[in-house]
Amino acid sequence: MRIAMIGTGYVGLVSGVCFSEFGFDVTCVDIDAAKIERLNAGEVPIYEPGLDALIERNLEEKRLSFTTDLDAAVAAADVVFIAVGTPSRRGDGEADLTYVFAAARQVAKAMRPGTVVVIKSTVVVGTCRKVAEIIREERPGVDFSIASNPEFLREGSAIEDFMRPDRVVTGAEDERAENALRRLYRPLYLRETPILVTSLENAELTKYAANAFLALKITFINEIANLCEKVGADVQKVASGIGLDNRIGGKFLHAGPGFGGSCFPKDTTALAATGQRHGAPLRLVETTIEVNEARKRDMANRVLAALGPQVAGKRVGILGIAFKPNTDDVRDAPSLVIVPALQAAGVEVVAHDPEARGQAEPLLPGLGWRDNPYDVADGVDVLAVVTEWNAYRGLDLGEIARRMSGRSVVDMRNIWQAADVTAAGLDYQGIGKPARKAD
Repeated sequence: MRIAMIGTGYVGLVSGVCFSEFGFDVTCVDIDAAKIERLNAGEVPIYEPGLDALIERNLEEKRLSFTTDLDAAVAAADVVFIAVGTPSRRGDGEADLTYVFAAARQVAKAMRPGTVVVIKSTVVVGTCRKVAEIIREERPGVDFSIASNPEFLREGSAIEDFMRPDRVVTGAEDERAENALRRLYRPLYLRETPILVTSLENAELTKYAANAFLALKITFINEIANLCEKVGADVQKVASGIGLDNRIGGKFLHAGPGFGGSCFPKDTTALAATGQRHGAPLRLVETTIEVNEARKRDMANRVLAALGPQVAGKRVGILGIAFKPNTDDVRDAPSLVIVPALQAAGVEVVAHDPEARGQAEPLLPGLGWRDNPYDVADGVDVLAVVTEWNAYRGLDLGEIARRMSGRSVVDMRNIWQAADVTAAGLDYQGIGKPARKAD
């Protein structure tokens, strides 16, 4: 079975490479010729642990190729995945389906009869049927199948998520599409991965509902963290207590500076907009969005408060710019709100991130970059942990204290123990924890 993957963004690239690792012949297509040239040379345009090795191996074994020739790739394929971007649409926040519909028109012109067209992009409910209409308009009378196969990949662990998923969700309404998707995911059967075959609408909505629920869990624990600080409780202990309830679970109950990335912000916004459009407002989702945006601003205010009443001319060090560890993605990252807010108050900001500088530098003018985390501490009045990279967990806090001019640490990810920080002679403020002064 031959696969054409239209789009080599995060989802398309990871999915195409992993399908080739399963043994299928995969051609990944993109209009960016420079990107395709880099990929064919084994250069990976995104940071995703392990992806470079998979690309190199499958290129060598000739199961994987990259091209700008969509027509040739689609004409040779049994299954065509559309995995192009669906950014938030200006004005109403719904997913912009321009690229999906454009890809559908191109696919329609080149596909063979009997092709299964699968929407991998995150799309609002009803999109698959609209794509089917577009294909029928472009190729009247040509037999094809339409399917939905939303992705549930976490940046930083996407390969593991693809190879060992919690479930596979497919929307398929004819036997050919269902059989094609079952064959593609057959390698997962030995691992007893649940494979849900349902309607197009159910599959489309499942993706949005899942992300919205996870975003709600993050926002919920962040609000509980605020209460913990007021009453002298520890949010990590509270989260452990509620997470041990099997009905709740412990995942996504880690208090922090708010969610970001390529999925949760745009997917919650799109789902809320869809609810409004259909007269079924999703108040919990709408509130989640509002609280999360306020959360990022609150983090900046915490740092400003730690600087004291006179903040202009002071210096803050930031550890971590990416929205989460093990990725270079800064889309909707809390740092993109925190850093400008500090700069607007007259604060000099310096930062380190193991991977995100290339993506973040154009978005954060005036930010001073340092080559290692210890250099970030040099002469700063406040040090703030914004992203929980493992490289920061074991830092020598005594060395950090010696390099700092001030005494305050704002740990937005709770990666350090208050006792360790205060023992080094620094004041500690975690998230959802009582503040601690140095001994």
